[in-house]
Amino acid sequence: MERLLGKTAIVTGAAQGLGAAIAARFCAEGASVIIADVNEQGLTAIAESIGPLCATFPCDVRSEDSVSDLVDFARDSFGQLDIMVNNAGILGPVGSITDVEIDAALEAIRIHLIGTIAGIKHASRVMRAQGHGVILNTASTAGLRGGLGPHVYTAAKHAIVGLTESAATELVHYNIRVNAIAPGGHLTPLVARVLTGRDDDFKAAEKMMIERSPQGRAAKPEDIAGAYVYLASDEAWFANGACLVVDGAREVPGNLASMNTTKS
Repeated sequence: MERLLGKTAIVTGAAQGLGAAIAARFCAEGASVIIADVNEQGLTAIAESIGPLCATFPCDVRSEDSVSDLVDFARDSFGQLDIMVNNAGILGPVGSITDVEIDAALEAIRIHLIGTIAGIKHASRVMRAQGHGVILNTASTAGLRGGLGPHVYTAAKHAIVGLTESAATELVHYNIRVNAIAPGGHLTPLVARVLTGRDDDFKAAEKMMIERSPQGRAAKPEDIAGAYVYLASDEAWFANGACLVVDGAREVPGNLASMNTTKS
């Protein structure tokens, strides 16, 4: 359980859900982790639950200066930045494309896409100087196929997949790997809101997810976090410019299992 021993990592959007689970797994694997979010109270609670290897840094990924300060904090505090996880995101506007509010759309794109661009930009600034690094971007199965999420969320996640591929082709020459993870639906406040209309109705959301799952169970953030550990570790040295789908064989064409398939 020391696959990330001696490494320093940043995880944005880490005050709850998947980001918090990634941070906990990284620390369990030996990394020192800076968790970042606009929710300072949530950050404090997560850091206390994880333990001494976890530090906090309030960060708004909509602000490039805030992201730059976050990266500098990691470098100055730990002497290096080995892993950058660009995970911050929101659901954004929902409903018909004819009703999308452009200001709300721009806000979602700024958090998802521009925040990821800023994260790659400033993490790679430090990683190029030190001669190595890993950047992981949270995409979604909605970023690979239409109809799985709200329109703007879907567009932003598609863009993150393309950005990952593009950045990887440049940064590979500096010994920096850039990959994306595309989680399927898993039990978080964001997914609960999509399924039930409420952020906190986990019981109803879990029931719906189990009914739709070919494996007959609902994934939780902890079930997704292991993919980040693998891609962040040295054993994934040859994985670059990839998008790893973690969806229980449900949502992506070519990887779609029927819920009606009879088990043998």
